[in-house]
Amino acid sequence: MSTTDNATGTTERIEIFDTTLRDGLQVEGVSASVEDKLRIAEQLDYLGVHFIEGGWPGANPKDIEFFRRAASELQLSTSTFVAFGSTRRPRGRVDEDPTLQHLLDANTSAVCIVAKSWDYHVTEALQTTLDEGAAMIADSVEYLVANDRRVLVDMEHFFDGYKRNPEFALRALEAAIVKGATHVVLCDTNGGSLPHEVSAIVADVHAHVGRDVTIGIHCHDDTGCAVANSMAAVAAGARHVQGTLNGLGERTGNTNLTTIIPNLQVKQAYSVLDEGRLERLTVVSHRIAETLNRAVNPQAPYVGSSAFAHKAGLHVSAIARARDAYEHIDPEVVGNGTRFVVSEMAGRATIQIKAEALGLELDGPAVNQVIDDLKRLEHEGYQFEAADASLELLMRRATGWEQDFFRLESMRVITDEVHGADIGQFTTEATVKVWVGDERHVHTAEGNGPVNAIDLALRNCVRAAYPRLDSMHLTDFKVRILDGGEATGAVTRVLLTATDGERDWTTIGVSANVIEASWRALSESIVYGLLLE
Repeated sequence: MSTTDNATGTTERIEIFDTTLRDGLQVEGVSASVEDKLRIAEQLDYLGVHFIEGGWPGANPKDIEFFRRAASELQLSTSTFVAFGSTRRPRGRVDEDPTLQHLLDANTSAVCIVAKSWDYHVTEALQTTLDEGAAMIADSVEYLVANDRRVLVDMEHFFDGYKRNPEFALRALEAAIVKGATHVVLCDTNGGSLPHEVSAIVADVHAHVGRDVTIGIHCHDDTGCAVANSMAAVAAGARHVQGTLNGLGERTGNTNLTTIIPNLQVKQAYSVLDEGRLERLTVVSHRIAETLNRAVNPQAPYVGSSAFAHKAGLHVSAIARARDAYEHIDPEVVGNGTRFVVSEMAGRATIQIKAEALGLELDGPAVNQVIDDLKRLEHEGYQFEAADASLELLMRRATGWEQDFFRLESMRVITDEVHGADIGQFTTEATVKVWVGDERHVHTAEGNGPVNAIDLALRNCVRAAYPRLDSMHLTDFKVRILDGGEATGAVTRVLLTATDGERDWTTIGVSANVIEASWRALSESIVYGLLLE
């Protein structure tokens, strides 16, 4: 697709400002170490976003250490590193304000400060006058600019403020602009605005100050419209978009950069990421998700594992003839790929297409074998559409292939309650005996539960032969009871997801014995990971 093959015909530049390391980490259930934050920043630079907001220097020991280490350890080739803070305090002096001093001490070339642009917040939250509210913005920007900083100003609650008192909201913008701010970012902090409102207000702002400053947009997803609102803002004149990778953020999250970047670059052909960077989107999305231990939504647009997955027979048959019949873009543009989901309902054509996608040659008897195996196993409780790695191994076995990485002799798990310990404290020990070629290996390991113990013991058995195992680890483990009416005798399904840092895969095991089901999923996961090499 050419850079002008779109409805707008534009090649204008749109800046991307990533706030995963601040706003993104405010989501429940997610935290990041200093090391995690450094690795995430490296990935964002690899993707090619224009600004990386590192957090609030001085706010806590973790951010203090992060900015200290970033100064010497973070070598960015594309992105500008940004420290975040706020304006001076009401009736305070800029040269005595600790927040502004922390911004300067962070020693970043650019800073982003949050400012009150809603009169209600100025008079009620800050308990000061509107004149003082405007002065706080002007004084802070002037001070930071005088200290050779590039200043971006996030106008907090701008849309709510504009709806209530447009005169003061615009006055807040002007206070920043006249003192040298390079960007004024309009924030839908409560996330309650809708696209038609954002479009109209941004258009008003653009008409008022658009020649003097870059207008930015910062949206939250409380109405499910963060991406749509950000695109409406761009259409109305914004040229700077703030958001997070995978849409992380407080409450319902922020504008999802993995969605809006391709929307702007592929669908409307704005100039967003440099050439060759967009194809890194999916892998960066998953690497950051792995770092934060929060899996990417499988149905996330563009980067989700199901974004280009096809199960319906009609769709599969159509795609076999024309790749774009049911795919709105070439998945490789964003570093993803087409997947054909196979279940017991699959016909011969679907199996053949899946085999071709995997590079396997299946003759008629092999195809029939796969169909028979699928029907039998899914009747037993397997669900291969959720376990692509196990499906590939099943299809390979239909060709006569058998894995020769290792073969199991026996496996035993023992769980003991610790003598003298509090109730509920147990130790779990697993002994695994396997053959690797002509060599027999026996290892015993203790773990945090039976699956962890089995994993450690098996790895100890085969690690010497396959050092690649050190780059492979589990990221998710799910157990589902298939027939709850049988109580403790129920059949269980185990889904296990693993990664090598570049690719993710899922395997499945089913058994009335949860340890056996786990072993099946675990051993197939390791086999598949080794097969990838």
